[in-house]
Amino acid sequence: MKSIKNFHDVHNMITYSLTRSKRKTVAIYIRNGIVDVRAPLKMSKREIDMFVISKEKWIADKLMQSIYRVNARDWFTLEYGDTVILRGREVTITAQLTDTAWYDDDHFYIPPGLSPEQIKDSCIYLYNIIADIVLKEKTSFFAKMMLVEPAAIKINSAKARWGSCSAKKSINYSWRLIMADDDIIDYVIVHELAHLLEMNHSKKFWDIVKQILPDYKDRKIRLVELQNRLDLEDWKGTL
Repeated sequence: MKSIKNFHDVHNMITYSLTRSKRKTVAIYIRNGIVDVRAPLKMSKREIDMFVISKEKWIADKLMQSIYRVNARDWFTLEYGDTVILRGREVTITAQLTDTAWYDDDHFYIPPGLSPEQIKDSCIYLYNIIADIVLKEKTSFFAKMMLVEPAAIKINSAKARWGSCSAKKSINYSWRLIMADDDIIDYVIVHELAHLLEMNHSKKFWDIVKQILPDYKDRKIRLVELQNRLDLEDWKGTL
């Protein structure tokens, strides 16, 4: 059940979307410049309002960050001569007379005369091709090392997850992962393969990851840094 609630004290006004459910606690989420409050069914509006007021400074800070990211994504565009990241390296978008986009270690070659949106679509097309090759090869390599065998390896367009492992032992990767350098890619792959042995994030799970990648914590931090960069870029294509 959702509603929009405007609440203000003598200082300022906070506008938020309210969702009630059978949860036990109240929580605040900031997404795309919008404040979303989740509250228990029986919690009074006054209690909710007071909770929101108590988090006023936190909300203001998070809203500012969220709005900045939204604006940055709105301004994100790609032109010939721009660079994008591939396996942790900058590659240049280069116009070349060709029937279809192709690539090498330093360039994404795409047909000339394309609009910025078409250029982005061409880059996404190449990212998917490269991800399908590289991520599957790396997964097979580490699967043999870890003595596991995924039922399937698939590439998708997920934005919220770098990778996932289903109960049916199917592993999925976002094509965006191919932007990361190989050390980070390896971390995500080992992480998902470890779920074939432990479908949780228990100490036993992390011990499995650590056995393969002793420095996994450092790689995990670098993955967050990449996510922070991509939060400022709009990679939603039209294809």
